Amino acid sequence: MTNDVKETFSGEAPPAPAALAAKVRTLAPSMTRSMQRVAEAVAGDPAGCAALTVTGLAELTGTSEATVVRTARILGYPGYRDLRLALAGLAAQQQSGRAPSVTADIAVDDPVADVVAKLAHDERQTLADTAAGLDTAQLGAVAAACAGARRIDVYGVGASGLVAQDLAQKLLRIGLIAHAHSDPHLAVTNAVQLRPGDVALAITHSGSTGDVIEPLRVAFEHGATTVAVTGRPDGPVSQYADHVLTTSTARESELRPAAMSSRTSQLLVVDCLFTVITQRTYETAAPALAASYEALAHRHSPRTTTR
Repeated sequence: MTNDVKETFSGEAPPAPAALAAKVRTLAPSMTRSMQRVAEAVAGDPAGCAALTVTGLAELTGTSEATVVRTARILGYPGYRDLRLALAGLAAQQQSGRAPSVTADIAVDDPVADVVAKLAHDERQTLADTAAGLDTAQLGAVAAACAGARRIDVYGVGASGLVAQDLAQKLLRIGLIAHAHSDPHLAVTNAVQLRPGDVALAITHSGSTGDVIEPLRVAFEHGATTVAVTGRPDGPVSQYADHVLTTSTARESELRPAAMSSRTSQLLVVDCLFTVITQRTYETAAPALAASYEALAHRHSPRTTTR
């Protein structure tokens, strides 16, 4: 088993049935192949698996009872009995028509209309999974820390770097001092300057991006409030995070790399965070936002030419 999946139940409340499929999609890549078979079985046929004993599910997936129990615990349930209850709830939701159907991966010869339809489905699924799995208590705590922060640093590289820039720009427009860093040297240089009362956010889908983990570690050691926005909550980045906001992804394929779906999930999380921060700082945020709109208005208006 890889190091970024824990085999012990965390003691937190088990995920709701609606979040189970999202949990499977998020954690399956980090599981052993035998555990993946169990996870894929329960996500693919929740009604059928809910009717099985632990022995029956082990036989169905060609694994052992111990593997089934460990998979249940990794997915956030104290034991198999709790997982069966969640499966029954998920099955009921699917029968009522609330759960989306699964479409095939995009093929090289797909018509353009099919590409659009499949991508739209996957984007919707990613957003739904992210919302279902997002810890609102953690989100509120991060928003409170940012609302009172002297300074906010956001770290991200690649596609996550674009999300970091998006968040920093939004925060600047409501009057908060925020900077995005994609250069690892500059990120660490800035992290050294952070102090208690400051906030540092690291955005990394894999949870193991060294160029993002290093500045977060430095910020953590200097007393700043640290946050990880990641699709791997048990990854290395979390050991330096006071708060973890979990993202989700749709199925990865050759024509739809993980960066596409992880970015969609990350943007939803930072939009939620920004909105809650704006709520908490509304008296100062609203005038600051209005001022930024006014300052930029002339750049978005048609220009008249003189002859």
